[in-house]
Amino acid sequence: MDEEIRERARERAETDALFNALKHDSDAQVGAIMGPLMGQNPEFREYGDEIAGVIAPVVEQVNEMDANERRERLAELAPEKIEKLEADDEEEDQVLSDLPGGDEVDEVRMRLAPNPNGPWHLGNARMPAVIGTYKELYDGWMLCRFDDTDPETKRPDLDAYDAILDAIEFLGFEPDEVIRASDRLERYYDHARELIDLGGAYTCSCPAGEFSELKNAGEACPHRDKDENTVHEEFDAMVGGEYDAGEMVLRVKTDIEHKNPALRDWVGFRMIDTPHPREEAAGYRCWPLLDFQSGVDDHLTGITHIIRGIDLQDSAKKQRFLYEYFGWEYPEVIHWGHVQLDEYDVALSTSTIKELVESGELDGWDDPRAPTIASLRRRGIRGEAIVDAMVELGTSASNVDLAMSAIYSHNRDLIDDETDRAFLVRNDDEHGGGAVERALGGGPDAGHPPVHPEHEDRGRREIPVEGGVLVEADDLPPEGERVWLKGYGCVRHTSDRFEYGSDDLDVTREEDVDIVHWVPAADNVPVRLRTMDGDVDGYGEPGVGSYDADEMLQFERVGFVRVDAAPTDAVERAVTYYAHN
Repeated sequence: MDEEIRERARERAETDALFNALKHDSDAQVGAIMGPLMGQNPEFREYGDEIAGVIAPVVEQVNEMDANERRERLAELAPEKIEKLEADDEEEDQVLSDLPGGDEVDEVRMRLAPNPNGPWHLGNARMPAVIGTYKELYDGWMLCRFDDTDPETKRPDLDAYDAILDAIEFLGFEPDEVIRASDRLERYYDHARELIDLGGAYTCSCPAGEFSELKNAGEACPHRDKDENTVHEEFDAMVGGEYDAGEMVLRVKTDIEHKNPALRDWVGFRMIDTPHPREEAAGYRCWPLLDFQSGVDDHLTGITHIIRGIDLQDSAKKQRFLYEYFGWEYPEVIHWGHVQLDEYDVALSTSTIKELVESGELDGWDDPRAPTIASLRRRGIRGEAIVDAMVELGTSASNVDLAMSAIYSHNRDLIDDETDRAFLVRNDDEHGGGAVERALGGGPDAGHPPVHPEHEDRGRREIPVEGGVLVEADDLPPEGERVWLKGYGCVRHTSDRFEYGSDDLDVTREEDVDIVHWVPAADNVPVRLRTMDGDVDGYGEPGVGSYDADEMLQFERVGFVRVDAAPTDAVERAVTYYAHN
């Protein structure tokens, strides 16, 4: 082996050994280096017996380095290998599986397809969370298409269009394009006429029950073989609104003996008498069903990948008939299970929530008891926390359980470090037993707990004690016993007052003196805390009144809250919404 070959082997072995050690966070092995080295460098193969002796000292040198030294040396030799390590690390951290064929298309194009029949509940957040994340992973394109072609059964809510777009933005994503299916009726009509020309559709006036019997028996209805001109004429009459609801439909011709009766000659268009709530669409009476509308739109907008519920597997099968007639290539499809949510008494259903709001049982879509995005947002849950929890569910075809604790954990990580602390004494029997007043004597004029226990540089709060203090009844020790008022000191409970003892915190550890929160009896801020279990009234320390709406606080020993309304001259009570502990 000449010296040039020997030197090249050393250089490449060092690069491979550094990469191997960093990738596996362990020492490199000669055996693990040899295979790839010989495979990627054919000129070394004739020296196979000698190469191991050349690279062994190189591997030994690499193994004597620490991780930082290895990374710095690899960056000098092969910076592209550092980029690959970082990419591999991101891939390992990636919870979502790779999109099938995602690397084989020019651009990954995905769509959100909300039905705007109401603002979004929490389950709806899964779609933008996952598709938005895929968009970022693949540098792709995302459409928001409002599937609003059912003005009767799933009647659109005019306020929901903007509410849904606002929710998508809150979750941290922005669609590249927004369209409304109800604006695209003429496109659907054109494709229906083309389908008729291809022999793929016919008009049918069979009563629904009669057709169902024929379909289930695998028998064609008498209208299946109508001549093309008649079908065109009757479909144009449908478009012109000349039929009543239930009088005429346009069916997509499939296989009348298909093993799945649901796929046999399915309805593509029907008549609906109820006008669409959008003024631009109110004049239409002939409406496509979702499988037709969605199938056509997915092709026209270039969608490459579809994610939909496992219960919609038949939709893909129906739409493939359309795609075969038109000669289109069907997108890749991922079917996932439903999200099941804990902690709420209200069902994860738009129609159910709407009924409760309309009946007054819920104050609105942002009522803390409602399992909605608006509610979590008002409680101070960040969109990023919701997205992280949803992405962790993956895209399993099985139903998945979403624990609210997962969302709370992610939110806590986002807000804990920046959120100030404050005291709240609750004044109800269920939480703390109600507020109890005690005079206080012999100690400092004020308590000074930290604004944040881990950031002394943020300073300390000043809470005056003139006029006594309030504590929760459950925190009041028996007469003669002591308690530690957090940020103030140790006091002993006498018959009707607290007597100051000391500021020696060791008593809390060595003598099991309890630490409790408190507020001044005179200079406090009335607070209403809105929770999933109902409203709780109480008293906050004086500084609570200085926080503006949308700011977060942590009421110590209670939990994180979002300030909804600060007290004003007209409104003395601060209103806060409970987020989580």
